[in-house]
Amino acid sequence: MIGVYLVVSFTRRYGHYKVLSEIIKNGGNDFFAAIPKSVSHEQRLYMSLARKLHKAKLEADQTFHEERTDFHDFIISWIHEVKLPITACHLLLRNNTISSLEELVNKLEDEVNKIDHYVEQTLYYSRIDSFSRDYLIAEVSLNQIMRASVRKYAKMFVAKRIRFTMWEEETTVYSDTKWLGFIIDQIVTNALKYTERGGSVICSLEENTREKRLLIEDTGIGIPPEELVRIFDKGYTGSNGRKNTSSTGMGLYLANQMAIKLGHSLTVKSEEGQYTELAIIFPKSRSIYHYI
Repeated sequence: MIGVYLVVSFTRRYGHYKVLSEIIKNGGNDFFAAIPKSVSHEQRLYMSLARKLHKAKLEADQTFHEERTDFHDFIISWIHEVKLPITACHLLLRNNTISSLEELVNKLEDEVNKIDHYVEQTLYYSRIDSFSRDYLIAEVSLNQIMRASVRKYAKMFVAKRIRFTMWEEETTVYSDTKWLGFIIDQIVTNALKYTERGGSVICSLEENTREKRLLIEDTGIGIPPEELVRIFDKGYTGSNGRKNTSSTGMGLYLANQMAIKLGHSLTVKSEEGQYTELAIIFPKSRSIYHYI
């Protein structure tokens, strides 16, 4: 009996060691293949738990790797984009054809505003994971936030002779002033970027028993139908963005992510060569206390 036991035990161990040697020879990546086969119900339960924990760890590593890659790609893109207005500033300072100091200051201010816009995007991008610690939902004036955004880009409206109109009645929504302001800024800058000289940006409101909707419509170049479903994707610039050297493809992605975190949503309608309409939807059914 002892001899039989020793033979069986040796055979099992030899087979296991042989498998283990092959795993090591092949790089040692198949961790679970190196563990002896479970011989009891308790061992099988522990193995099942270990497999689940291992799978969760691999998924977390994959998510971390993807986020790191995305952030790296964004930073590389951001560096290229922010270098353009910096280079423009240097060229302006060396340009002897500018007729007056006022003209030089105006042009430099335009380029500095572009740099500020890119820096702001990066700051909000870096804060998106810690969003829950950096917002306060309250009843805010949509009129004030909208006007603040327009004042921020007033020079661009004037330079391109773009007409701006908005609703008159005072309207409030439940949101965070800072983050909602950033969302609106991204939509307004896109509208200005892709609207030709002499066009218009129209802001209006719609309301029913379920929601309030802020509509920001421009008379710009529009978006091809096949690209509408992708405009909120990270880094997606589309055919219009590829023609525009100052497009990172991050503005609407960040705006959409923040809208979701605030309990809002973004929708888009467009007709190529005619208009684009971005809508921010504020549901009425959700309580302010849901977000606090």
